[in-house]
Amino acid sequence: FLLGFLWYTKLFGKAWQAESGVTDERAQSGMGLSHGLAFLMMLVLAYYFNNIMNHHGAEDQTFIHGAFHAAYSIVKYGLPLMAINYLYQKRSLKLFLIDVGYALAFCALMGGILGALHLG
Repeated sequence: FLLGFLWYTKLFGKAWQAESGVTDERAQSGMGLSHGLAFLMMLVLAYYFNNIMNHHGAEDQTFIHGAFHAAYSIVKYGLPLMAINYLYQKRSLKLFLIDVGYALAFCALMGGILGALHLG
């Protein structure tokens, strides 16, 4: 959540709001539900990334190795799915890069932490 807060407020908040059309009021409405569901999806991703790490020996379970597998998964699966949605929704390349950049950074960080923790 901390990375998302920084990404969508301090780093790219104004650009993201301009490109997505989300106003401050709209961003604030239903925050409990959206954050709760986002947390649930984060747990799903954590389970998936941890499962990947468990296919490797303990010597390979490092921050770098976990970050690599999570980032690779996003590039391989997440990026194309997001691209398809953004193309059909006629969203801007700038918005796509902000959102896909977050997904990549978030997942690499999560995979790295899981890899370093050795949660076999």
